[in-house]
Amino acid sequence: MGTSKKLIALIVAALSALLAFSLVACGGGSSSSSASSKSASASGSASSAASTQKVVRVSTTTSVNDSGLLPYLQPYFEKATGYTMEVTSAGTGAAIKKGETGDADALLVHAKASEEEFVNAGYGVERVPFMYNYFVIVGPANDPAGVKNTKSAAEAFKAIADSGSVFVSRGDDSGTNKKELQIWEAAGIDPSQQSWYVNAGAGMGATLTQAAERQGYTLTDKGTFLSNDAKKSLNIQLAESDDMKNTYTMIAVSPNKWPDTNIDGANAFIKWMTGDEASKLIADYGVEQYGEPLFYLLNK
Repeated sequence: MGTSKKLIALIVAALSALLAFSLVACGGGSSSSSASSKSASASGSASSAASTQKVVRVSTTTSVNDSGLLPYLQPYFEKATGYTMEVTSAGTGAAIKKGETGDADALLVHAKASEEEFVNAGYGVERVPFMYNYFVIVGPANDPAGVKNTKSAAEAFKAIADSGSVFVSRGDDSGTNKKELQIWEAAGIDPSQQSWYVNAGAGMGATLTQAAERQGYTLTDKGTFLSNDAKKSLNIQLAESDDMKNTYTMIAVSPNKWPDTNIDGANAFIKWMTGDEASKLIADYGVEQYGEPLFYLLNK
């Protein structure tokens, strides 16, 4: 019995040692696996962050996008800089709002007073005006208000009001809408309660469509009009008057307000857009199709 008890004790001890060794080995393997997993996760996060910083979020006005200019420039920019451009377009008010909420790295807009407010509030680094086109007043071919005989936008708006002709407003707080309201003010007219004044509450393309359907007048940037089907039933009745110059500006969103903004990407976008390659592309855009450029460069 003594020998048997010793043998049993030895077996139990051996099994215990084996079990302990297995637990240590498993624990070590789990720790190593966990460390490896954490390392992979960290590597993935770093890679994701690096990837995100190669994306430049550009918030722009519908006229630059709907005219086709920015989609046309995008592949050239991406090839030249290595950045990927992520574009959202809306009226200038909504486009600027994206900069205020940190949902954009750079703005391309056209409403000077709003741009200055944005920069003065610390959201933007600086305004960089770089190109322009003209607002134009378009309307039916028979021109019932006689807009063609006027010499300024304010005079044209007064003629529209006096004739009771339909006028379709974007009504969306865009740069174009802001310009329109300034012209009504200069004409000394408040059209808001008039039966002939239609508030579309829409982008430029949809507003032009409504104006064409109603055979009414509207204010539009020339580039969007020339690239829109509305030109089949509406004509430009007043173009390039001194009070209808439309300047476009770029603004980098300030990292002081939004530390995670891609300021390097925003600066790369602004630098490329004001460089030689983009300048030539912008100057040529529209010439082949419309016989004239849709946008003009400042100081070129």
